[in-house]
Amino acid sequence: MELKRIVLGVTGGVAAYKAAELTRLLVKSGIDVQVVCTRAALHFVGAATFQALTGHPVFTDLWDERVDNGMAHIDLSRGADAIVVAPASADFLAKLAQGRADDLLSTLCLARDCPLLVAPAMNRQMWENPATERNLAQLSLDQVNVLGPDSGEQACGETGFGRMLEPETLLEAIVARFQPKRLNGLKVLVTAGPTFEAIDAVRGITNSSSGKMGYAVARAALEAGAEVTLVSGPTCLSPPRAARLISVLSTQQMLAAVEQAADAADIFISVAAVSDYYVLNPSEQKIKKDAHILTLELAPNPDILANISSRQKPPFCVGFAAESENLEEYAELKRRRKHLPLIVANDVKDALGADDAQLILLDEAGRHVLEKADKLTQARRLIAHIAQLYNTHYQ
Repeated sequence: MELKRIVLGVTGGVAAYKAAELTRLLVKSGIDVQVVCTRAALHFVGAATFQALTGHPVFTDLWDERVDNGMAHIDLSRGADAIVVAPASADFLAKLAQGRADDLLSTLCLARDCPLLVAPAMNRQMWENPATERNLAQLSLDQVNVLGPDSGEQACGETGFGRMLEPETLLEAIVARFQPKRLNGLKVLVTAGPTFEAIDAVRGITNSSSGKMGYAVARAALEAGAEVTLVSGPTCLSPPRAARLISVLSTQQMLAAVEQAADAADIFISVAAVSDYYVLNPSEQKIKKDAHILTLELAPNPDILANISSRQKPPFCVGFAAESENLEEYAELKRRRKHLPLIVANDVKDALGADDAQLILLDEAGRHVLEKADKLTQARRLIAHIAQLYNTHYQ
């Protein structure tokens, strides 16, 4: 299901300022957002801010005369794919658990016919209070999706659980809730980023891979319901929150991590741009610059994907082929040589470090072109294709 329209409820609390950024991110993602605030929320963020971000008037009053039939508590949620309350205060969670409807937002939540997601935000002692725990247990029974909270510094000066998730994390969780669960219950292993082969204490051999594609694939697999392990070389990216991250530096380290994790994996997606060679005798100290030519002796690194695909009972293996010429020819040769059910071909000149990519999927049925799009969109398309092949061959 594609998420097209949500009602964003904002309750009173310092974290209400984050709701403005969440609104911006939702709108940027192409989602139509209607904001409904409690009166307390307007003490923290003004209605004009949300109206400017969404292009829609903000509703607060149960008796708002801007709704012709006087049925704001029903009309505002009709046609919405979800109601998201962020931040959701302890008081508002109590209202939901008790089925109370004494203002516009709580009435909307009670009269809805769409999913309800809440992002709690409160002092750590309020979060740990038995009353809040009882309310959350009831909300879980009522199939309300609770997103977070996180642990960290709070406005009161204390540190602990109760801090609302950051807007980027919330966006990720909200969108994931509505993606098809094509890989539900499966374990997916993904490699991402470059590897780094030391020359000396500070220098090394690497490449320009940003890790964006691998991280997007990990996120798309999580959205599809999989349990994801992400083995990543050095990148500047934040990993998907729900993924198990294993950080490595060299190709040998990545191989060791992958071999261990592959035992439990149903699907292995090898996205990482690993270094093909390593330095035989790296210096433990920084090599001083002089006028002489520096000669490095290189040896080939192990082929991580081939090691896994050649197992007696390998997981479903997917490779990536980044080529600068003869793209499809070289990719198909690689697929056949490594006995892969699927390989993803991309032009190295356009793909490494970029935000967008065109991908060509090569499998036993032939070629499937994924027209240029952002990498998360491509990752979702790839996961859908992987799920189709996996279900055909393994179910």
